[in-house]
Amino acid sequence: MNHGFLAHARKDEITGRWQIHSLEDHLKETAIFSKKFAKKIGLDLTGELLGLLHDLGKYSLEYQCYLKSAVGMLCKGDKNYVDAKRYRGKIDHSTAGSQLLSEAFRDEIKISKLLGEMVSLCALSHHGSGLIDVYDIGGENKFSARVNKDFALTHYPEVTKKINHVISVRIGELINSEEKIDQLRNLISWIHGFFSGQIRSFTKGLLVRFLFSCLVDADRLSTSDFENPLDAELRYHGCYPDWQKLIDCFEGKSFEIRNEVDKKRCEISSSCRQRANDKQGHYYLTVPTGGGKTFASLRFALHHALQHKLDRIIYVIPYTSIIDQNASEVARIFNVISKGIVLEHHSNLSPEKDTWRNRILSENWDAPIVFTTSVQLLETLFGGGTRCVRRMHQLARSVIIFDEIQTLPIKTVHMFNNAINFLTYLCSSTVVFCTATQPVLHGVDPYKGAVPYSDVMELVDYPPLFATLKRVVVQDCLKNGGWMEEELSEEIKELLYEKGSVLVVTNTKPNAKHLYGACIGIAENLFHLSTDMCPKHRKEVLGKVIACLDPTNPKQVVCISTQLIEAGVDVDFGAVIRCLAGLDSIAQAAGRCNRNGRQKEGLGLVKIVNLRNENLDRLTEIRTAQEVTLRILGEYHKNPVVFDEDIIGHKAMKQFYKYYFYERAREMSYPLTRNELGHKDDLLSLLSTNQQSVDEHKRKYGSPTQYLRQSFMTAGKHFRVIDAPTKAIIVPYNEEAKLIITRLSTRLSVVEEANLLKAAQQYSVNIFSYMMEKLHQEKALYQTYEESEIWHLDARYYSKDFGVSLEPVAPMEFLNA
Repeated sequence: MNHGFLAHARKDEITGRWQIHSLEDHLKETAIFSKKFAKKIGLDLTGELLGLLHDLGKYSLEYQCYLKSAVGMLCKGDKNYVDAKRYRGKIDHSTAGSQLLSEAFRDEIKISKLLGEMVSLCALSHHGSGLIDVYDIGGENKFSARVNKDFALTHYPEVTKKINHVISVRIGELINSEEKIDQLRNLISWIHGFFSGQIRSFTKGLLVRFLFSCLVDADRLSTSDFENPLDAELRYHGCYPDWQKLIDCFEGKSFEIRNEVDKKRCEISSSCRQRANDKQGHYYLTVPTGGGKTFASLRFALHHALQHKLDRIIYVIPYTSIIDQNASEVARIFNVISKGIVLEHHSNLSPEKDTWRNRILSENWDAPIVFTTSVQLLETLFGGGTRCVRRMHQLARSVIIFDEIQTLPIKTVHMFNNAINFLTYLCSSTVVFCTATQPVLHGVDPYKGAVPYSDVMELVDYPPLFATLKRVVVQDCLKNGGWMEEELSEEIKELLYEKGSVLVVTNTKPNAKHLYGACIGIAENLFHLSTDMCPKHRKEVLGKVIACLDPTNPKQVVCISTQLIEAGVDVDFGAVIRCLAGLDSIAQAAGRCNRNGRQKEGLGLVKIVNLRNENLDRLTEIRTAQEVTLRILGEYHKNPVVFDEDIIGHKAMKQFYKYYFYERAREMSYPLTRNELGHKDDLLSLLSTNQQSVDEHKRKYGSPTQYLRQSFMTAGKHFRVIDAPTKAIIVPYNEEAKLIITRLSTRLSVVEEANLLKAAQQYSVNIFSYMMEKLHQEKALYQTYEESEIWHLDARYYSKDFGVSLEPVAPMEFLNA
């Protein structure tokens, strides 16, 4: 039977009949989706052209024989049958469309050639490892080599004769469309008028990545909805409840005013509501810790989205340890409308939230309100491959809230700033930076990328807030030589008697562990928190801590924690001890003290200490931040009036970031070493002018012929949000974890194993290579099965108190966990 030209095929599990996804239907569906997505930035016709061109190579006989053999429509002995395993990934079906475009634009004007390069680059790359390099680091023109690939391998002449007539006519109309050229010309003219030099080239690169996102998502949607029809029913495709309905639900929730702090939180929220009708752009919400930023910024976003008819709200949070808390609070408000209003997308979802629908919608952030992590957001903007970039177009026409923006990795500052400007200026999005410790991202090198700033961009009049919301007094308790753990435990004991609850935040896990040991016996409720504990363990410990802090039934409690407790965790201690760190970290720790203003005597107490046995050899960022903090403390002690007599106030913080960013200015372009790249360079350069690669090309071949210059794939391979290489191991924390390990130790289907691994994330700990090596030496790690890359920990090496141990702990300790 002649089924025509196929894009995909599957056999119906019930009827046994072949279900055919014709190539014509796939190209048209992809074009419809891609056109819709690209319209967000006014390039709908370019998006449509992308969709129609991307899979033209599938018209070749070679590809059709491969596909029909792969799915079983052709069997051994049939005419045209091929061994599909040998051909998998080896038949080029993405170059023919680019060659067609190259032929059409060969003698065209510059803007047409630029459009041709952009569209061709996206089409060439849609089934590979992400956007390919235009010029690689060796100076080779990879783009030209691909477009000029032998027709015998791309099947270009054969394909052009077989293209469906309707599709062929539409491709011709789009290629010759002046409107399409005008759309791009307007956008490029705007880029040229607003940006220059390196930033101009970087912005064009982001434009290419945006179009690539449109194509990848469109292609995946068309394919997935055919292969898994039930998935199509789970998608919203942007059809969400009206913003007014969500606003009515949100505004109908009553927020209890118990004290002056709650009163201020309401005032902050009201200010955000009043500013929601302002024009789109860039805003700052600078509010002291505990000022109610989450709901205030959400209130702004809801009304702003209604005012400007935007598509979604994306809430970006730095740590998985706090995203669950914030997302759950927001979801509870809207659950009366639908449980699908709030989408959580991060690596640490609890099993009850990790539904199949959540996974489907997370692929492209298809929900009105999305909670995700900084890692996911930065990978979407800069990461390699096609999985993350697929979501980029959803950042357009959105309100994007960055909570705790001060946690942005320094190495990404310039790239991030340029991406934010791209989203606000070209993609009709509004961005809000939320924090108590606002980094001066507007004060960095403007020639490499800075965000705009003016007082009118502040959503609230923040300077008075730091005085009215002052709930702690900060004491400098640094001393020559530093504190020994035993000394500090005595200090903790005295504070516990005076304040009833004490939080201690250290810079390193060994210090937290040793201090915990020194404090045993001083409090009935003594807890430890660090990332050496699996998420389930941390969550349970934090729950016990919060129970002890219940104001209606308080119990004496001491918690020794690493920095994971600082940003966004809603706890309220009577006193906090913070080991010397950056002033921003000290302020964040202080936000866990007297957070709700409940202390009868007025102010909570925060003490800054230095530890004698602190080893920061692997943590140079913290050491640099400590040095800057010492400088600020010195200036403060000389003249506290200059800082409004508040060492963690906004004036001190502004000065801290001025010094800190100066010290680390060379790191902000994401530098790469000679060992990493073959020569010294940075990602900002690779994704913009790519000067060293272009110079090498000139040396070898003469002046470059492409308008685009970027090494997209090379940059994507080197981009990492988190520097330190870690590997996840599964720990036998409880009976459920042990059951997961047991099941993973048997041979499972790919789907079964994937589902179990998702459940295992609650019982996983990321450990550094030196820890991995030590545990291997101890024979404390086991593969789930031979040749598996999944490792689990011997129960003797997991402590109920502090998690993963490099030495055995008593088995009884674990059994009682």
